[in-house]
Amino acid sequence: MSETSFGAKSPFIKALLAGALAGTTVDLSLYPIDTLKTRLQSSRGFQSSGGFRGIYAGVGSALVGSAPGAALFFVTYESTKTVLKQKRQAGNRDAVTSDPWIEPLEHMAAASAGEVAACAVRVPTEVVKQRAQAVQYISSLAALRAILAQRQKIGWVGVWREMYRGWTITIIREVPFTIIQFPLWEGMKEWRRGNQRRDEITALESGVFGSIAGAVAAGVTTPLDVLKTRLMLSTEKQSAVVMLGQILRTSGPSAFFAGIGPRIAWISAGGAVFLGSYQWAFNAMGGAR
Repeated sequence: MSETSFGAKSPFIKALLAGALAGTTVDLSLYPIDTLKTRLQSSRGFQSSGGFRGIYAGVGSALVGSAPGAALFFVTYESTKTVLKQKRQAGNRDAVTSDPWIEPLEHMAAASAGEVAACAVRVPTEVVKQRAQAVQYISSLAALRAILAQRQKIGWVGVWREMYRGWTITIIREVPFTIIQFPLWEGMKEWRRGNQRRDEITALESGVFGSIAGAVAAGVTTPLDVLKTRLMLSTEKQSAVVMLGQILRTSGPSAFFAGIGPRIAWISAGGAVFLGSYQWAFNAMGGAR
């Protein structure tokens, strides 16, 4: 399909639309696994947090945040990657870069910038979503109303802080995750291009590579994900250091790998859907990446 038929000639618009489609697709299709993972990590225990009941609890907030969050990520990622590549090429016109780490480092920097941008949307929607998933409230709307109702006691600044509770630990979790996943994904795509002697990567290939990269990154960063979930579900605001000590005292080190199976399954499948659908949309709009 031509670029004109989609009206998306700009790489910025391509990344925006493809990212929004990818985010919505993955969040809707794999939401039940995310719910089970959240309940396994809850300090209240799996059954007390809802067990297998109401696995689409909180899906409203995910719907609201998925498209803009993913769009922000990919717009920032693709833009940063392009700028870094252009600067490298401009400063190295007469030589071929021999350092194999240059491109992966560029991908790490671009992905990190993308995650920070996406977290502006992701963190408040995660706070609302996870409280509904853990059956602290009957729905995303009820969770949001409960947070907003605190404005009489803590003011709007306090409400803002409550909505962004877990911001720091989310960034700490997402940046290591993304600097593992995206260089792996980009590296496997580059390897495939070299083997097949063609520029375009199919959606299926991108999905398979995204699944592998996501599974590796998910397993490595599970302890950070547990810490983030406990902070967001806590009834009182605590620092990450205090929560870390509390988990170690009450549950032991094994608690940091709670939900690792569903997390790997969810993100592995999510990587396939997310990066496969992103590649499909990007290719459909005339991109080759």
